[in-house]
Amino acid sequence: MATINIMALRHSAFYAPLLMTINGDYLARHGLDPTYSIATPDNPIDKNLHAGTAHLSQSAPAVSFKALENNKEIDIVHFASINNRDGFYLTAREPSEHFKWSDLEGQEVLVDHLFQPYATLRYAMHLNGADFDKIKIINAGSVEQMDQAFRLGQGAFVHQQGPAPQQLEADGFGQMVASVGEAIGPIAFSSLCATRDWLKTEMAEVFLAAYQQAMLDIIEMPAEKIAEIIHNFLPDIDRDVLVITLDAYKKLGTWRADTEISTKSYEQLLNVFLHSGYITKSHPMDSCIVMACDRNK
Repeated sequence: MATINIMALRHSAFYAPLLMTINGDYLARHGLDPTYSIATPDNPIDKNLHAGTAHLSQSAPAVSFKALENNKEIDIVHFASINNRDGFYLTAREPSEHFKWSDLEGQEVLVDHLFQPYATLRYAMHLNGADFDKIKIINAGSVEQMDQAFRLGQGAFVHQQGPAPQQLEADGFGQMVASVGEAIGPIAFSSLCATRDWLKTEMAEVFLAAYQQAMLDIIEMPAEKIAEIIHNFLPDIDRDVLVITLDAYKKLGTWRADTEISTKSYEQLLNVFLHSGYITKSHPMDSCIVMACDRNK
C-alpha cells in the first residue's frame, strides 16, 4: 500500500467526514495507508504540504485570505468541503430558556480567538441585532484552556466547537443556548487543501473517491455507527456525548453529499470576513478554491 499523509489544523468531531475516511477503511480499499497528524505552530500545514511530508490537510478557505490580502498568488488551494456550517455553540453558565444574542452584551464571554470562529461569532451577533463590541471578551488560550477556565468558574458564556459544549452540558457545567451555524446558515467553513501539483496526481483522484464515499455514508449512517468508527480519535469524549454531537451536526446540515465548495457558501464567507474587517475586498473564488473540473489543469 502507498502511504498517504494527512494533516489537520484542528481536531474534533466536527471533522467527522475526514476522520471517517481515515478510520473507516475507505482509503485501504483503494490501496492507501493513511497517517494522521495535527499541525502545531512549529509544524504548520503549509510547510508540510510544500515539503511533501503531508499530501493534504484539513483547513479552511479563509486561511488563504491573509496571503490574498497581500496580493500573493497561492499554491495551496482548497478542493473539497468538509463542513458547510459553522460548528460552534454558546454555552451559558446559568440555564436560559429564552436566550437572545443581546444577552451576551456586558457579559464575560470566553471566545475562541482563532480568526474564523471569532469572525463568525461577530457576524452571528450582527445578524441578530447584537453588538459584539459590547462583550467582555476573555482570551483564555487554547481550546483546552478555555474549557478548563469555564469549568473553574470563569465567564458567563463560553464559545466552543462540538463536542466540547456537549461534554460541558453533560458534566453539569452549563447549558447550550445558541448555535452559530444555525444563525449564519451555509458557509464555506472547513475544507481539504493541497498543492495544485498534488491535485493532478493519481493519489489525489483515489483519495477523493474514498472521501466522497465516506461523506455519502456519514450522511446516511446513524450517529451511533459513526461514533463507533471514530471514537478512538476522541477518547476523552463520552461515547453518548459524541453521538449527541454527531446527531446535532447532521440535523444542522453540516455535511453535504456534494463535496464541492459551493459559490453560495463562499459568498457567505466573504460577507463574514468583510464585516469583520479581516479582508478589504471580495477575493475571487478561483484564487483559493479549485473545482473538480479544474483539478487536473
